[in-house]
Amino acid sequence: MEQAKRIGILTAGGDSPGLNAAIRGVGKTALGFYGMEIVGFRDGFRGLVENRRLRLDKSMLSGILTVGGTILGTSRDKPHRMKIDGHARDMTSVIVKNYAKFGLDALVCLGGGGTQKSGLRLAEAGLNIITLPKTIDNDVAMTDSSFGFATALDIATDAIDRLHSTAHSHHRIIVAEIMGHRAGWLALGAGIAGGADVILIPEIPYHVEKIAEAIRRRSQHGTNFSIVAVAEGAKGVDDARAFAAAESRKDKARSQHERNEAKLELAALEAKHAGNTLRLAGQLEELTHLESRVTILGYVQRGGTPSAADRLLATRLGSACADLIHEGVFGVMVAARGDGTEPVPLEKVAGKRKTVPPNHPWVETARRLGTCLGD
Repeated sequence: MEQAKRIGILTAGGDSPGLNAAIRGVGKTALGFYGMEIVGFRDGFRGLVENRRLRLDKSMLSGILTVGGTILGTSRDKPHRMKIDGHARDMTSVIVKNYAKFGLDALVCLGGGGTQKSGLRLAEAGLNIITLPKTIDNDVAMTDSSFGFATALDIATDAIDRLHSTAHSHHRIIVAEIMGHRAGWLALGAGIAGGADVILIPEIPYHVEKIAEAIRRRSQHGTNFSIVAVAEGAKGVDDARAFAAAESRKDKARSQHERNEAKLELAALEAKHAGNTLRLAGQLEELTHLESRVTILGYVQRGGTPSAADRLLATRLGSACADLIHEGVFGVMVAARGDGTEPVPLEKVAGKRKTVPPNHPWVETARRLGTCLGD
């Protein structure tokens, strides 16, 4: 009789709605349909290094579909750069050793862009790796969507809906900061769905004067309030130019010294960018003479019960993951493709980011509605 396959599973990076649904999707299909064993590792890759694991049986998987967060816990630790006793160490060899020690036939990693890169490194080290795309930013490459995004979109849209009434009552500009450091999917989607008057995303650098002009135009037509949906990574044209130049210097660096110098420059620019939404609100108040208020949604967008759309997506991807393990397909991310799924080689995913194209249909829709994008 063939021995049952033993599968490891972990969640890495930031938490997001749908992680437990994905764990359940993998687990129930692997356990019930294929008769596999499932071992969960706590707090991402660190749990695999520190031998912190638990057996995921049917009772552990019961009742978690609607629960936010992750029952396994998570962390941003990377296999090749993990803090051990206060020092960053490459723990890849320890993970490879423990993978064999625990008798794993495959390791499933649920996470965003960083997790895809970590998964590729472990696959290159000889492990059977499959990843699932998770992020509220929707910026994992090569997949139609990532679980977590739909729920965050609902939350951000609901917040904008609620801000309309107070903006209208007090004749104010309300600036709502929405998550999205490098990609503007969340701010763009929520801005359109919530009827924001201005939407600012990282992919389209903005001019403050043009935003103020759009708001003044609304006032001249009798609408003395405005909603500004701004992604946390949105930048003015000058800041965007400085970031692009520093990124270019890092990419073209011929030595580690030059690369480190560029990294320091980027870190300084990031520090300068902190608080940008508050500064933007102050600038708009000065230019329009309308009171401005800021609402930063922050981690509210990551929490709570996952939406039906995210539960469905996470369950589909998780179940398909178990199918691929049974078929012996590894070194891939399980991507959402239409109503189905597709295994995509990790080499095509790792290190890449899905950003909003300037001519994307959502962008064109926003422009046709008369929404100011700041350019």
